Amino acid sequence: MKSDSPHQIHALELGPMENFVYLLHDKASNRAAIVDPAWEVEEVIELAKANEILITDILLTHSHHDHVNGVERVLNQYDAQIHLLKEEAKFWGAQQEKPTLHRGGDIIKIGESEITVLHTPGHTPGSACYHMGDHLIAGDTLFVFGCGRCDMAGGDPEQMFNSLKHLRSDLPSHTILHPGHNYAPTDPTSTMATQKQGNPFLHFDEKQDFVKYRMQVHDKIRDIPYTPVNREEALASIKDK
Repeated sequence: MKSDSPHQIHALELGPMENFVYLLHDKASNRAAIVDPAWEVEEVIELAKANEILITDILLTHSHHDHVNGVERVLNQYDAQIHLLKEEAKFWGAQQEKPTLHRGGDIIKIGESEITVLHTPGHTPGSACYHMGDHLIAGDTLFVFGCGRCDMAGGDPEQMFNSLKHLRSDLPSHTILHPGHNYAPTDPTSTMATQKQGNPFLHFDEKQDFVKYRMQVHDKIRDIPYTPVNREEALASIKDK
């Protein structure tokens, strides 16, 4: 990241499911938001304290246990405000103390840094991505060369198709993807340009083809770590299936 950037993103890979927990640090105020606090979240807290960063906010991309099991431990250390989408709060059903509920398009300010909330349902009804500058914190909506499952409670492959279609068309190609899990073959981050070329879930123009690939084909032919798949390979994989 450029040294003159007004913010910095710290990423720690934690837990048995290769989760990424992010610290979005606004340099001017030395405030930060922690994204999806889970597993050995004390490591993120130690990083913040070592750099005299104050965690003031908790951003949740969704409410699955592997993304929220450290929330209470953060709240034990900081008087932080929880942020999530209204649809996810309803789906989750947990009684968090006075969370701030959002709609897609809302802006969250951390110091001088602005974070846009994107509603990206598909993995869960209220899944969110957070867009800050040239960076997208994508949770389990979009991985490097992959996307989140749609066969769990609250999942919907048709909604996922629509969410990914908007990310593909609306985000600049130089946007840097920061996924919720480290399923990449090498570099844990990627540009949207690279994803448009090699992420099979971004190759389908027809909803029914995407649904067939996501629900019937993908898990039978691909394993973690995910490697690039070109458009021709993705389209061929759903033929005669």
